[in-house]
Amino acid sequence: MSHFSEDRWEVTPAFFEDHVRAKSLNFSNIPRPLRQEAKYYIWQLINHPSPGTIRGAGGGDRPAIATILTVFSSFKEFLAWLHARGITAFAQVTPELLDDYLVDVDDEQVSMVRKYRRVGEVRRLWSARGILPPRMRLQALPPWGGEESSELFGKMRPDHENRTPRIAEMTMQHLLIWALRFTEDFAEDILAAHAEYQQWCTSRRPAAFPHTKIHQRMTAYLDQLRERGGMLPGRRENDGTLAINWMHVGRILDCAPCVRKTASGRMAIESGIPIADATYLDASVTGQLDGRPWRPYGIGYHEVRKLVRHLSTACFIIVAYLSGARPGEVLNLRRGCIERDAKNDLWLMHGLHFKNAVDARGNKLPAGAPRRDPWVVIEAVAHAITVLERLHPHPLLFPTKVTLPPRSPRPTKRQGTARTDGTMYRDLAKFVTWVNAACQRLGRTDSIPPDPRGPLAASRFRRTLAWFIRRQPRGLVAASIQYGHVHTRMLQGYAGSYDSGFPNEYAFEDWLYRLEILSEDAEVLDQGEHVSGPAASAYRHRVAAANRQFAGHVLTSDRQARDLLGNPLLQIHHGHGMTCVFDPAQALCQIRGVVSDPLVTPDTDDCRPKCRNIARTDRDIQHLREQHHELADAVDDPLAPPIRHERERHELQRLQRILDTHEPENP
Repeated sequence: MSHFSEDRWEVTPAFFEDHVRAKSLNFSNIPRPLRQEAKYYIWQLINHPSPGTIRGAGGGDRPAIATILTVFSSFKEFLAWLHARGITAFAQVTPELLDDYLVDVDDEQVSMVRKYRRVGEVRRLWSARGILPPRMRLQALPPWGGEESSELFGKMRPDHENRTPRIAEMTMQHLLIWALRFTEDFAEDILAAHAEYQQWCTSRRPAAFPHTKIHQRMTAYLDQLRERGGMLPGRRENDGTLAINWMHVGRILDCAPCVRKTASGRMAIESGIPIADATYLDASVTGQLDGRPWRPYGIGYHEVRKLVRHLSTACFIIVAYLSGARPGEVLNLRRGCIERDAKNDLWLMHGLHFKNAVDARGNKLPAGAPRRDPWVVIEAVAHAITVLERLHPHPLLFPTKVTLPPRSPRPTKRQGTARTDGTMYRDLAKFVTWVNAACQRLGRTDSIPPDPRGPLAASRFRRTLAWFIRRQPRGLVAASIQYGHVHTRMLQGYAGSYDSGFPNEYAFEDWLYRLEILSEDAEVLDQGEHVSGPAASAYRHRVAAANRQFAGHVLTSDRQARDLLGNPLLQIHHGHGMTCVFDPAQALCQIRGVVSDPLVTPDTDDCRPKCRNIARTDRDIQHLREQHHELADAVDDPLAPPIRHERERHELQRLQRILDTHEPENP
């Protein structure tokens, strides 16, 4: 623990998230006349149970350590401004001086967020005056007459387009496909190689055996290589030449590497057995890529640690992306977090959540809290967690060190033992580099393309998943996994609870998508597009009314998007050859979600022909005409089986009736 007298306070012990990096508060660059008062004030914010409440700030009476760290720079800027005007104590600050500070902040070319924070820290200092000695108190009148930041600078409208960007479609698809390959095709080989590697690393130091015994072992080893067509372990010298890896030979024979200087070593050199281009382990390779072993010669001793790290990263990609959990929640998952609900055919993932985890007074719980409702995930996520549990004995699924730690680990101020956000950022980049190098070496075309929006980061997974679920519900992920299936599973887990935040992410993507479709629908209707079907009138009414009401509408939060999606005017869903003007009470399909949820949607793959929600636009009819043409060719086939011929004839007649009905009365 740090001492009050020090100018840098280590506050890492106040963080219980295992993935958090070391944190500190640095007072050394605060002007010396104000430094002691600043330290006393911050000490009170950290330790006092109720240091003061800022009106309109929300939350509890006590700011979280993370909040103090976030706003500390804004507080120091205020102190630097005071020091430049000769202020040596907080009690010297007058209302007139604060007015000057407000003018200077307003004139600065900084973001509105920074302006809000800088005046907010003045309010926080004033709200704590009751627990500060007189010399450290601001004057009794609230700063700027008690006006809030929105009244001083104007309302701050969130710019959703500047949020964390989505990952490009092809980048995410290929990233996920390769991650699934690692867990489904390569995992068993990497696990076996890792077990052998761990065994070599923990083996006892070689004993001083007599030369005759070493000679016998060398003879048996060489005979074994000849029988199975094996090769001596090799390594590349600095000049590029291939040489026997005597270190590994010593591991195999349980002797010192200096065996190369003995008669046994000369026997190996003169044996005529070829030298491998690397030191391959005995663990067999069973995984295949395009029908061939993915590692033709096996896994090398010196690449095990990298492959283990890549396998762990692949598991992280699958768990973080296909569960919709926040990166920090995934990094804090522990062994035994997955559970099978056989009765409901669900995989449940248990863990902690830190965001919005508060006590009865609204104060943040530093240790987080167990999720009230577990994440509902698909089997691929459960399998990835099982792989991680087999990969290492650590209680955390994503520890800092997956393989054996070094004998003398470097000292660190971190308290947690999970990988950090920054570590995952680097591991994702290394995973992509390995995949692309393998694709180039093997002449493959499914490398992971670079994302034009920037490097990959775990924080981008959630919004990307929401986009794929909304835009590509039938998109093939891998191993017949579809985003529609992921969506259905996740909705079952989140029904009635939005604490995870993911439904709001999805709602925002759904809102953007529906506005795009609404604009297109309104444009083609104005151009004279004809609409038929039982819901044709409702379709025309909703498109016209929704376009008037929502065109150019600006959202201020994801939750607002979710609430707006419940508006009946936006319940228009385009399918294949039909448009659903959705009314849950009339729907004949198996709807996704619960009727009371604004995110409930129809299953357009389960559309029933007699449903009263169906409308058909000219665009839908064009799709049906193509289907009618293909079916007519099949019906004309004289060699078709009678049962299939009759079924297709009835379907052809049904499509013809739809086409005839769609024609307008006055062409």
